Amino acid sequence: MTQSTPADGPPPPLPPVDHASPQRAPGPEGPGIVAEHVSRAFGSVQAVADLSFTAPRGAVTALVGPNGCGKSTLMLMLASLLAPDSGRVLVGGVDPAENSAAVRAQVGWMPDQFGAWDSLRVAEVLEVMGRAYFLPTAQLRGRVDELLELLDLVPLAQQPAHVLSRGQKQRLGLARALVHDPQVLVLDEPASGLDPASRRRLLQVVRSRAADGATVLVSSHILGELEEMADHVVFMDGGRAVDASSLRDLAARPRPWRISSLHHQALVEALDHLQVRHSEALPGDRTTSGHAEAVVELPDDATAARLLADLTAAGAQIIGFGPTTGRLEAAYLASDAAQREGAL
Repeated sequence: MTQSTPADGPPPPLPPVDHASPQRAPGPEGPGIVAEHVSRAFGSVQAVADLSFTAPRGAVTALVGPNGCGKSTLMLMLASLLAPDSGRVLVGGVDPAENSAAVRAQVGWMPDQFGAWDSLRVAEVLEVMGRAYFLPTAQLRGRVDELLELLDLVPLAQQPAHVLSRGQKQRLGLARALVHDPQVLVLDEPASGLDPASRRRLLQVVRSRAADGATVLVSSHILGELEEMADHVVFMDGGRAVDASSLRDLAARPRPWRISSLHHQALVEALDHLQVRHSEALPGDRTTSGHAEAVVELPDDATAARLLADLTAAGAQIIGFGPTTGRLEAAYLASDAAQREGAL
């Protein structure tokens, strides 16, 4: 195969370096990713500031925050492509500043822009990356075929990368990140440009990797789908980790719930009888559903369950009862970052 010249745009992820030196295998204990008081500036811009968090093995950790909060800079440091000014990161127990080759050998990095040699065909992109990771020739062909099938790229295998759509390039980027069967996946906006079927496939692939014991860190602004994917979340703002939670524990945080009823007056009377604070109860001719509706702010899911039982007992003729937003979106929208103009 002739060597191709990289096209303009972001470079592809770097392969492991210095393979002649011994590499430390990641240990089975401890978090897959650790950041300890990490800071990184670009001139006068402080991209990451004294940030600390952990991402456990065998789980998906979501990284959520407004544009410019430092998510991509953090991910570059985890991929050993950028060094922190202070603090340290550990990937599989290894500090990239001490052994970048060991980190790159166990990290699958998917940047938010594809950045490949556009003259290569889709299958060739994966073959080149597999060789860069020194996969045995006998193993490489099977691995490429497996990934083409996994990411629905078989019909595109012989197409030049430059003719791919944005979503197709995203699928190829994920396949490229998986080529060496990494134990840590760092995915920056992987769902960007994907159609609904491809997003569902992404969810299945990511959850499968976590089930197999991998550490997955993923950033996305598509919070509804991120909620389906993640076990834990770290919220960033101004280069810092400002909050962290499991998705399960977010159920104990306040969020708005929409109540739908077959009868407007019955709903109003039940809410008043139970002394529940609520938005204006709208009759069916003023709602898109055609049912009477009201929105209430509730502190947690347990309170919501009790209110539903009480409204039913009070004859409210309930036809629908559920949160207006997902847990992840509600938590983000309640944050200081979401209140600033342009944060979304």
